[in-house]
Amino acid sequence: MKSKPWYLYVVLCSDRTLYTGISTEVDRRLNEHNTSLKGAKYTRARRPVELVYCVEHKNRSEAQKAEYKFKKMTKKQKEEIINER
Repeated sequence: MKSKPWYLYVVLCSDRTLYTGISTEVDRRLNEHNTSLKGAKYTRARRPVELVYCVEHKNRSEAQKAEYKFKKMTKKQKEEIINER
């Protein structure tokens, strides 16, 4: 049985900040960020959020490594990557 791919995703919050996360179901996660208590505490105070970047990875480990690397970047570097797509 093949495992689900993992995704690194970035949402733009209402205060123009960026939130980065990983998930196997980005649509479900985006809905949680916007409507439920399951959304991250950070995004609950900055609703609504909008998906601005999403990239697939073959497993959780690769997605977590990409998330760590992305979070270390400056906001300008993140915006450049987001705008390339």
